[in-house]
Amino acid sequence: MAPFAFGMCVRYCNISVKCMNIVSRNSAMAGKARPSFPQKVRIVEVGPRDGLQNEPGIVPTDVKIKLIDELSKSGLKSIEVTSFVSPKWVPQMSDHAEVLQHITKHPGVNYSVLVPNMKGLARAIEAGAEEIAIFGAVSESFTKKNINCTVAQSNEIFHEVAKAALDKGLRVRGYISCVCGCPYEGAVHPTAVAKAAYSLYNMGCYEISLGDTIGVGTPGTMRAMLEEVTKFIPVDKLGVHCHDTYGQALANILTALEFGISVVDSSVAGLGGCPYASGASGNVATEDVVYMLHGMGIETGVDLEKVIEAGEYICGVLSRPSASKVSRALSKL
Repeated sequence: MAPFAFGMCVRYCNISVKCMNIVSRNSAMAGKARPSFPQKVRIVEVGPRDGLQNEPGIVPTDVKIKLIDELSKSGLKSIEVTSFVSPKWVPQMSDHAEVLQHITKHPGVNYSVLVPNMKGLARAIEAGAEEIAIFGAVSESFTKKNINCTVAQSNEIFHEVAKAALDKGLRVRGYISCVCGCPYEGAVHPTAVAKAAYSLYNMGCYEISLGDTIGVGTPGTMRAMLEEVTKFIPVDKLGVHCHDTYGQALANILTALEFGISVVDSSVAGLGGCPYASGASGNVATEDVVYMLHGMGIETGVDLEKVIEAGEYICGVLSRPSASKVSRALSKL
């Protein structure tokens, strides 16, 4: 082995050992999770779709496939792999069928795809999708910018898509954007979020992900929103999807955990953003979420080291540092 390669190997092994020691020590100190928190949390990895869709340059298909394959090895049970939207609107996702068909699918892992309409659903089914996600918003302005229709019109479309997907035996997950604030309309009332969530629930969505799309939420606004939504939707049917624009994502996730929510969306290396919300940073980093949960004694089934490796891989391709504070901290040890 060349001296450089050997040095890199030793360095990485040292980081890996320290990573394991720190997480083990934190977990031991935490003991059992507090009764008010879930004992186990499922991470929904959205990096391959939500994380990459706004990249200015087209990410090669083989890179997307390798990223998903690496994430599949980490113990993640839910990975959102691509979006069956029109290439005209999201060129980055134009290789959706090829990506879905060429990833290595691991037993017990759900590989979902985003679907905006019946045309997208047909293409997704043809490509072999088994789970789809439909995405709405509580804001008329955001909905118009995002999918070019009103909230009422989007509900009609999603109802048709959900019914057709369920009839074909597919699982359907629902997203709601802007649950804590809209880039065009400002503050969002919790009752509007509850109404949107109830609509998706009635469509047959097995789970509704509540998205703070522009990252303006705080534990206070998150709590107020969840108090209203949980009046109508069972807690075990909810997940949270937090962006970290104002550095509030982990605090907001902790608030959701206090409500008993046990599903958290996150993106490897903190990739992502929102094309319709200027300045919105990426999703909370998967590495940071896993580190926090393990430190609380909450089980995820996810190997932190392997997620860090996947993050290092995609950041190397994109020529940028990871947005994960955990990954950056461990790289300095």
